[in-house]
Amino acid sequence: MTTTATTSTTSTSYLDSLRKASAASAATGASSAGSDTIDQAGFLKLLTAQMTNQDPTAPMDSNQMVSQLSQMSTVSGITEMNTSLNSILSQITGNRIGDAASWIGKAALVSSSTAQPLSNGGYAGTITLPSTATSMNVNLVDSTGKTVYSQTLSNQAAGTVDFAWDGKATDGTQASGPLSVVVSASGTSGTITPTVATWATVTGVNSPAGGSSAELTTTLGTIAPTDVLSLS
Repeated sequence: MTTTATTSTTSTSYLDSLRKASAASAATGASSAGSDTIDQAGFLKLLTAQMTNQDPTAPMDSNQMVSQLSQMSTVSGITEMNTSLNSILSQITGNRIGDAASWIGKAALVSSSTAQPLSNGGYAGTITLPSTATSMNVNLVDSTGKTVYSQTLSNQAAGTVDFAWDGKATDGTQASGPLSVVVSASGTSGTITPTVATWATVTGVNSPAGGSSAELTTTLGTIAPTDVLSLS
């Protein structure tokens, strides 16, 4: 007489075997490697099969079932939250572009040793000294190497020093185009290396291909809003 034995499996091992079998089946004939992951619908399908085929004398552990459902619910909630956050990010990006559009026509202070004429034809910027300068010369030099404006300052404390020129030469001609800002400074300990920033007019706003943030078009070129030190 032949006796047929019924093999019992725990819910965890049975679910694992179904999941692996499903992944192996999906991978057959595919051009790329299969995945061991399943979505919520697949999980529920496997759970239903598990409950249908369970051994009546050794039913699945209800605590494990609740734990599995809770884990899947958490994963599903995180997925939905990511979708919502991406949607919010798109809206925020659009708002940033709209906010930056209000900067058009204004002057932005940007770290640069090149000065461009502002809407009034003048040139302006700031010089940041790391220590006190007993003497300092500020020169604006054109593309030919000619100094078109020079200013001498003395006893300047550490910090920011403003400079400005209306762009008019002694003969009344108006300067045009970019000018290099050349600063030489010295203190009691020797030569000082300052940081130069110049004012540039914001002429437009655009969104890069990635759409992650707005970019400003200025007379000094394209810059990020975070590069603006001050706005006037």
